[in-house]
Amino acid sequence: MPGSMSTPPSTPTPAPAPAPAPDGLRAALRTGFGLLGPRHRRHALSVDEVDLLALPIGDDGVVIGADAAGQPAVLGVNRPTPYDVLLIGGLWTAQVIALRAAATGARVAVETGRAHAWAQLVQALGVGQAGMSVHDVGRVPPQGASAGSPVLVVRDCGMRPPRGRVVSGPWQSVLTLLPYLSPVAPRLIRQARLVGVQRVSPDEAMQIGRSLGLPRGDVDSLPTLADGVTLWCAERDRQYVVTQGTDAEIGLLGAARRMD
Repeated sequence: MPGSMSTPPSTPTPAPAPAPAPDGLRAALRTGFGLLGPRHRRHALSVDEVDLLALPIGDDGVVIGADAAGQPAVLGVNRPTPYDVLLIGGLWTAQVIALRAAATGARVAVETGRAHAWAQLVQALGVGQAGMSVHDVGRVPPQGASAGSPVLVVRDCGMRPPRGRVVSGPWQSVLTLLPYLSPVAPRLIRQARLVGVQRVSPDEAMQIGRSLGLPRGDVDSLPTLADGVTLWCAERDRQYVVTQGTDAEIGLLGAARRMD
């Protein structure tokens, strides 16, 4: 505008020049971000050496006893896939497995015609999350198993257990207890992923041996097994396991026994 005075534009003040970096630091910064760490030779293995690698990682599951070498024997009942277990044996072993499964965080649902035999365990564990519930035969409701709340269903339904309403599924395993061999045993053995056999008669041992394809030595040993000893058989594996109760388990269930 006429008669107005114009203000000259301000001149920015130049920033001070950075101090020169030491030669070693300058060289390090040119090669990447930050300082270089210590240099080591590459950790490389040949193909032959890869087979020598071993990681100290054990199985995940319920410790059901010790094997012939004295190492812990683990039963993985908390699985993302259906898992059926058959135990031809005594109630004591089934109850120990149920107690230890609950200790791993699983809920235990028992289907049984003898609720009185499980009353002490229900009292010890309580009902609900990581507890135990007992149901009449054929009356087990859906359990809603999940990865965060796995379930073990124990079927203690006598010599001829009916087909269960609640079957194995993701995060829900089923353990069927068979006191002795019966006409339904071949079907249960076929559908089971794992079969445990405790002391049986010589005739029963022969039948079980044929069903499981056991060698003669195992067949001969079955009638002589001590209390608490189980021969566990999977598709390609057999393992004798000794189950010994802890002080708390013995106080609750008594000593290991085959007969109830």
